[in-house]
Amino acid sequence: MRIIIDGDGCPVVDEAVGIATAHGLACLILCDTAHQIQRDGATTKVVDKGADSVDFALVNLLQKGDIVVTQDYGLAAMCLSRCTQPIHQDGWLYTNDNIDALLLARHTAQKIRRGGGRLRGGSKRTTAQDEAFVVALERLVSTIQ
Repeated sequence: MRIIIDGDGCPVVDEAVGIATAHGLACLILCDTAHQIQRDGATTKVVDKGADSVDFALVNLLQKGDIVVTQDYGLAAMCLSRCTQPIHQDGWLYTNDNIDALLLARHTAQKIRRGGGRLRGGSKRTTAQDEAFVVALERLVSTIQ
């Protein structure tokens, strides 16, 4: 089991690397050339910048049982199909029970934006969200180990 982080825009890299280190797990951060991220306790793989380049590189590296930290619903769906456990940066798990609704919501939002509509952006990240992520990732690692 490894913890793999979709590093582009991920606000919980330090927390995930810390948990991996504490549990003696390998940790891999994937990012593109625009977001080179280096952390002690993790290996970084940098891929060429491009639409979904990190996502496809990450999926190609997956092994059964890996934990993937991502906010990308499409990537999470691909991870689920590869028998890995994706977790959102806010601390909730992607599952086969919730992924279809998440993908539908993403598709609907894209249609609205393409049609010229505007959607309200997300609120500022809170300490509570970081704490919820740490609790959820710790629980997940403990359950799988």
